[in-house]
Amino acid sequence: MRYRDYLEISFRWYVFLFISLYGFGKIMGGQFYRKGMIPAEVAATPIVDVSSFDLAWVFMGHSFSYILFVGVSQLIGAVCLLFKKTRLLGVIILIPILVNIIVFDIIFLDAYAALVNAIIYFLMLLGILYFHKEKIIEVFRILTTQKKKEKIEFKTRLKTIVIVACIMLIIFIINQSIGTLIGHGKG
Repeated sequence: MRYRDYLEISFRWYVFLFISLYGFGKIMGGQFYRKGMIPAEVAATPIVDVSSFDLAWVFMGHSFSYILFVGVSQLIGAVCLLFKKTRLLGVIILIPILVNIIVFDIIFLDAYAALVNAIIYFLMLLGILYFHKEKIIEVFRILTTQKKKEKIEFKTRLKTIVIVACIMLIIFIINQSIGTLIGHGKG
């Protein structure tokens, strides 16, 4: 094994350990203010006077389904990091989660240690991607390369545009009809 391999394994295990703790923490009720468990001082404060941190913690804790979704997503991504075959899948799952955490921490929280931790986990995930840059480049090449196109006649292009526009119109009508039937909710 090369130093790079040791470093990658260290990154994967480190991120696995801490992201798993955060995921379990969410599921077990150790993060966010849940209904019935809002600190009395926060609950008694008029909403306009609540700190960004407390407001964010109450909002994030409002839905157990959301907490469960985020916690389970963190756990799935973290577990994927443990295995060679799924490590890049784990990185792909966790990068958007960590970007969201970083932005959330910057905007709402004044807990800079949490922000620093999230940035370090994020950088470690980027490091794992870097160690597999050839695979990543190949995936992007496959996704962005098109076969050489044949010359298509104007009539064929116009027909394609008209058909696609009609299909999009039908989808829009169905989409709007379903939304209307279901209702607009409170917002």
